[in-house]
Amino acid sequence: MTGDMGETAGGAASGTTWRSFALVTMAILGVLVLVALSWTLREADRQRDRALALQKHSYEVMILSANLSGTLARAEASLGRYVISVDDRLGQAYSADWQLASQQISRLKQITHDNPDQQGAIEALRRAFRVRSNELGDIALNTFYKRNDQALALYYKARQAPSRMAIDTLLDTIGTQERTVLDQRTGAALASVARSSAIASTLGVFGVLILLGALAMGWMTVTALGQRAAARAEAETERDRSLELEAAVAKASAELLKQEAKLRQVQKLEAVGQLTGGIAHDFNNMLAVVIGGLELARRHVGDDPQAAQRHIANAAEGADRAAALTRRLLAFSREESLRSETLDPATLIGGMSDLLDRTLGDGITVVVRHESDGGWMVRSDRIQLENAVLNLAVNARDAMDGRGQLTITVSHATFAQGDIGTCAAGDFIALAVCDTGCGMPPELVERVFEPFFTTKPSGKGTGLGLSQVFAFVRQAAGEVVLESTVGVGTTVTLYLPRHIAPTTTSVIGAFPAAATPERTALDIFVVEDDPRVLNATMGALEELGHRAVACDDPIIAPGVLDGLGNVDLIISDVLMPGRTGPELIDTVTPQRPDMAVLFVTGYAGEAGGEAQFGGRHVLRKPFTLAGLARAIDAAVQDRPPHPVDSIAAE
Repeated sequence: MTGDMGETAGGAASGTTWRSFALVTMAILGVLVLVALSWTLREADRQRDRALALQKHSYEVMILSANLSGTLARAEASLGRYVISVDDRLGQAYSADWQLASQQISRLKQITHDNPDQQGAIEALRRAFRVRSNELGDIALNTFYKRNDQALALYYKARQAPSRMAIDTLLDTIGTQERTVLDQRTGAALASVARSSAIASTLGVFGVLILLGALAMGWMTVTALGQRAAARAEAETERDRSLELEAAVAKASAELLKQEAKLRQVQKLEAVGQLTGGIAHDFNNMLAVVIGGLELARRHVGDDPQAAQRHIANAAEGADRAAALTRRLLAFSREESLRSETLDPATLIGGMSDLLDRTLGDGITVVVRHESDGGWMVRSDRIQLENAVLNLAVNARDAMDGRGQLTITVSHATFAQGDIGTCAAGDFIALAVCDTGCGMPPELVERVFEPFFTTKPSGKGTGLGLSQVFAFVRQAAGEVVLESTVGVGTTVTLYLPRHIAPTTTSVIGAFPAAATPERTALDIFVVEDDPRVLNATMGALEELGHRAVACDDPIIAPGVLDGLGNVDLIISDVLMPGRTGPELIDTVTPQRPDMAVLFVTGYAGEAGGEAQFGGRHVLRKPFTLAGLARAIDAAVQDRPPHPVDSIAAE
């Protein structure tokens, strides 16, 4: 009995121990399972987080690459519109986008520091970007300085530049490499998830959680891919929109050029009408003086020589005014060439003091101020610059009704490109003429430089004074600025480019009288189709003591010349029916290569065009007897093929 109980107790103890051992073992196994489950979950979470971080990194690289491509396309589109429209806001948009692209490249290099292959491609992209920056920078710089033709040429050339193709290729390479890395990282992440799922499947219920995690990761991947596709579609849409905008700008530019051409034609027709009416009016007045003076002189030449001389002087004054009007028209049309020399504006104005006092009268007080440093010179035509100042002074006198103060100020200024009209950047002499007259309202200020526009009463002005000043200053690469206030006065400022040259002593004043050379009688052949001009020229040559032979037909002139003996000089008109003067000279030169030639013309289009006359001397109509004598002396002394200067009209 006792043995049975002991045996039972021992069995119970043994069962308890086994159960305890089993419980402990189960507990240990449970703990191990929990630890294993916990480790598996932590490892799965770690692998998932790492995979998500790597995928996010890859997506960031691809999205940044796509954004960089869109930024470059937008910048180049802005530059194209800037080149065409010269709108500074478009230039600023281009600069901002290009700087953003540079920052995106730097960011791209920063986030791919762990990928040597990507680093190499991005470094090549940076070099291509620098080359492209230089190319587009030249285009933007030419546009900024208003060299639109050169900017357009560079822009169309840059569209096919290797740097642009290199950038597109490198961006595609970067995207392809990142997609490959993304695939590799995604594969590694999926393998890790699979291992975690296999381990978790032995633990039962936890496999569902791993599955949910995998589903979540898949959903995130699909979402990221969808976002990337949407970003690429948006970039493509923006690129298509930029192409459409470029086409619209090109179409609008073509239409604008067409409208500008029509506007220029209308302006030309309007200017022709203004010039025709003004010239007819002024020349009728001057011809009335000439014809009336000659008629009165003819009536009194026998009984009152002094009265005849007075009427002849009046007629000569009218003719001089007609010649001066012609020269003003030539200056306004920019056909008359400038004879530039280095001038000190302060000295020039000082030398004009007597002339200004005599011209303006005692009622005008002239004040001259010098605000520029010594040594500031200009390169200009002295006579035309004096005429410009004199024109402004006379206009000021008329605005003040002969009483007031005229202030002439000589100063200097430095401007950047576009600060003053169309002037280039640099130093300028500012010559300001200020009066205390009645002033002008804004609607008149806008028209003061139009030819034949004047606010003076009929007969008081031709309306060419300010237009002549405008043409002269523009021809000298300068600018005219007019400011006027009603009841206060008007200030006209001439801005002339500063000329830096070696210091020379220049005296502005009257030229010393040259000794009249003794002239020998010359044998001269004159060809002129207008019989009145021919008779006047023959009479002038006879008065000078020369032996002249006349011919009124350029077609028969070579035959007449062959029948003559020695001929020292041929004087020929330029525009004649059947054959021009240069054509006639080309015909007779082989037979008489040593003969001097003098062309005579009054055609405005030939002013300053001596190159088309083979370097021959040109005498402008109308001319005086003294001018004809000097022209003959110069032509005979300076025979071809020596280069010569033209003889100005007198």
